[in-house]
Amino acid sequence: MSQRVQVRAFPAVLFLLGAWLLVLSGCVTTTDSRFAREADRADAVENYVRLASAYTSQGSFDRARAHLDRALELDSKHAPALAVQGLLYQAEGEPELAERSFQQALSSDNGYTRGRVYYGAFLYNQRNFEGARQQFELASRDTSYEDRGSVFFNLGLTEERLTNTESAVNAYRRASELNRGDPRSLLAVSRVLVQLGEYSEASRYYSRLAGLIQRSPNLTHSPESLLTGIRIARHFREYDQESSLALVLRNQFPDSVEYRQYRALVADDN
Repeated sequence: MSQRVQVRAFPAVLFLLGAWLLVLSGCVTTTDSRFAREADRADAVENYVRLASAYTSQGSFDRARAHLDRALELDSKHAPALAVQGLLYQAEGEPELAERSFQQALSSDNGYTRGRVYYGAFLYNQRNFEGARQQFELASRDTSYEDRGSVFFNLGLTEERLTNTESAVNAYRRASELNRGDPRSLLAVSRVLVQLGEYSEASRYYSRLAGLIQRSPNLTHSPESLLTGIRIARHFREYDQESSLALVLRNQFPDSVEYRQYRALVADDN
């Protein structure tokens, strides 16, 4: 089944802490046993948090909480456990408890970027866009973070909410550079560049998006991507391209906001 170009949700990826078991030749000393116990405890905490994260994403909140309780009994300051606890509270409709858990996670480990991304997403959903921007900006500085492109994308969304269009474009550009095959970033930067009247640059990004859609059987146009392409085509007087995109928009999305915007655009020109 094909999917429309759209904003991807935050992945619930668990940050795992490595644990090394110190093994010495000869007799096992008291120190060796202590390290072994600590390694076993760290492994147990990670497993509990992994299960809690999975159960939270599945909506099995009681099971998630049982595993989180066990993890926090072993390590009450474990940042990933506290961050997943925030996700659980958020899913249960407890925003104050969720925010406290996210803050505790970052207080325990200020460099825990995954938790900072979770917190930024939470603040965005609470419409605290200034707070969300701060968290995403801090997270974007972590060059070792495995999903940095998504951080910049969400920073772009936040900048748009704050009507900082130039900053949004810069964030979307960075997202498209880091995730070169990500259609949502290409669409976002194309769309905002059109708003700024930067049609030549918008056309370059949009061409990359159109190529992805053409090559991939799992991607198809959304109303937003069709209207963006129509605006670019109209600017460059590529009327055949405009007509082709407009036909798809009318036939597939006749009740969409974007189709109404297109009709208004045509009416204004006439």
